[in-house]
This record gives sequence, structure tokens and C-alpha cells, in this order.
Amino acid sequence: MLLQIAFMNINTLENWFTTYREDALFGRYIHLEHISPLLDVLAKKTKIEEVGLSENNAPIHLITLGTGSKKLFFWSQMHGNESTTTKAIFDVLNLLTNNSNTFVQDILKNCTLYIVPILSPDGAKTYTRLNHNKVDLNRDAQDKTQMESVVLSDLVNRIQPDFAFNLHGQRTIFSAGECNYPATVSFLSPAGDKERSITPSRKIAMEIIAEMNRVLQLCIPNQVGRYDDGFNINCIGDTLSQAGIPTILFEAGHYPNDYDREITRKFMFYSLISSIQYISNTNITGSRHEDYFLIPENGKCFYDIIIRDVILRGKLVDIAVQYVEEMSENNVKFVPKIVKIEDLRKFYGHREIIGKKRVIRNEIVTVEIVPEVKLLKFFLNSELFSIELMKR
Repeated sequence: MLLQIAFMNINTLENWFTTYREDALFGRYIHLEHISPLLDVLAKKTKIEEVGLSENNAPIHLITLGTGSKKLFFWSQMHGNESTTTKAIFDVLNLLTNNSNTFVQDILKNCTLYIVPILSPDGAKTYTRLNHNKVDLNRDAQDKTQMESVVLSDLVNRIQPDFAFNLHGQRTIFSAGECNYPATVSFLSPAGDKERSITPSRKIAMEIIAEMNRVLQLCIPNQVGRYDDGFNINCIGDTLSQAGIPTILFEAGHYPNDYDREITRKFMFYSLISSIQYISNTNITGSRHEDYFLIPENGKCFYDIIIRDVILRGKLVDIAVQYVEEMSENNVKFVPKIVKIEDLRKFYGHREIIGKKRVIRNEIVTVEIVPEVKLLKFFLNSELFSIELMKR
């Protein structure tokens, strides 16, 4: 019966995503100028306030909707170059501001949602993990040296959330276990101590994650991972978990050929909606937390490209290539760079090129094939290959 209900929910989620997807947001480069017009529209439907400034004096906004007793606090783009969840947040907001929807009515009656769409507007603008002062905000939870960290801490104290949603993105290297399945979505219930104790608040977060995984397995089977729960009190999730707040880390990962993370965006939408629904409709005690441990822990089994079985300087080798994200003319450019030259039989490529023991050489004859070098095009004997990622 549970599977039947979940299947029906997938159909509903698919229809909702198609209907409420925010078309103004696309790709990886999302910053304050992109969301400002959307905030202006949302301000007519719900409460939006400026709750502080970044280190470079950019506004940080809080969106509040609902009147229910269950308090859910979300923040996205704590790392400015992790934008997939921000897109999904606005898809969710488009749905949750449709008050004619009975699902929405129930959610807003039972829950109050507090959402910071971009916590690091400076990092989002420059497309970097760090803020204006080159500080990783997710290592500043204790010292709170940055204005953004103070804003987040003040909001936690003000809201006193029952559930915290820490929204991130992860690299293409991650697999859902030690296998040939990418970790398209990963979750974590952060530890609150060095012993990684399974506390009551962690059990609650684990139960919610297990529910999201149940839904996702119906559409991306074997592509959900569990992030490592090594304890670091300087991270915001660990700090909140130590304080007894059920906290869920979301990691938006790679789906085949989806470097814009537009397909992953859909699964983040599914995750957010299914978790909100579960919280709204369920008295969560943590009694079903064991299914959390059925999710495989993330491995690091992938490269973006593996060129297999080629002859380089007289030796038979495999060559691993990763895309490096670089800003170019207000767009993210994916630059392929060589990262390893060795036997890579234990790894997988999101794209694999079989060399058939042919000799490889760079299209640019003066540039050697060595680690850290860009490799846009190359020859295998006389056949030319391109590994430039074509952006839409």
C-alpha cells in the first residue's frame, strides 16, 4: 500500500514541478539580481523582510509563510556556487503560494516556513564557495566572524525551529555507495558530538530522510546517497544537531548529462515537498529512523570523463578528466582538465571514451598531456575527439 501511495505522489509531484517550475531561474549561476524580481512578486503574496547584510553590504532576505505550529527553517546558497537548491526553493514557493490548492492549505495550516533563499549573496555573485572575505560560512558556526553567520545564528535564535533544512550542492565525483551510480541526491543527519551519537533529534531527522528516500527510489533508484557524518562543531549542521534541533543536510548532486542541474533540481523539489508533507501530516518520533541506514554512504567513484586504454608516451594508461567551473561573461564555463593518468579500472566516468590502445595526443601539438592541463580536443591516432561541454 505504501508503494502505491508513493507512486501516486510521484505523479502528483511531476505535475506540480511542471506547473510551478520557476522559468526565470536556469543553470548554475544564480545570484541576488536573478531572484530580486521574484521576491517582488512574492512580497504581494507572503511576508518578505530584509534580515541583515552580507560582508559586502548585499541584503539577505527571509521569506515567511504559513501559520502552523510546526516551524521549518530553510537556508540555501550558504556556499554561493551551490545554487540548485535555490532554484528548487522558488519552485516550491510557486506551489506554496497557490492558496487554492488543498495540499497547500493543509501545509500552511500545520506549518510555518521560514526561508532564506541566498545566505551568501556575495559568494553567489562571484560564484564561489566563500564569502566576500574568503571565509567558508559553513566553518564559521562557532566563531561567527562574518555578518552572514551572525544573521543565520540570530534567525535560529529568533525562530527556534523545530526542523532545520541546510541546502547545499555537491561535486560530480560522488557515487551512491561504491558503485556505478551517481549520488544525484544525498542527505545527512549531522552528528552532534564526536561519538556521532544517535540522539532523539537525529532520529527525527533520519526518519524524515528515510521518507524522502522512499519517494526518490521510485524515480531515481540507487541514486540517493548518505553523506559522511564526521563531526565538526564549526559546521552549522553539527552545531544545530548538538543543540537538539533535527537538522537535514541536502546535497544536490549529478544526474547523467545534467551539468546545469536542471534534472537534479526536480528531485530536490520532490525531496522538499515530500519532507514538508511528511512533517505536516505526521507526529514524528524517530521510531522509523532505521531505514536511514539503508541509504548507502557516498563513495568517490566518478570522474567527469575517463579516456580508457590509450597509449601515452609508450605506456597503456587511462586518463581522468574533471570539469573545472570558471566564470566567463556572466556565465559558468566548464573547462575540462586532466586530473589523473594511471590505471582507473576501479573508477567510472560520467562519459567514457574507449581508446582501443590508440595513441593519444593533444590537438594543440605544443601542449603535453599531463595532469592539470586543459584538454579540450585530442586525437586518438587520426580520429579527433572533443570533450568541451556545450552549454545551452
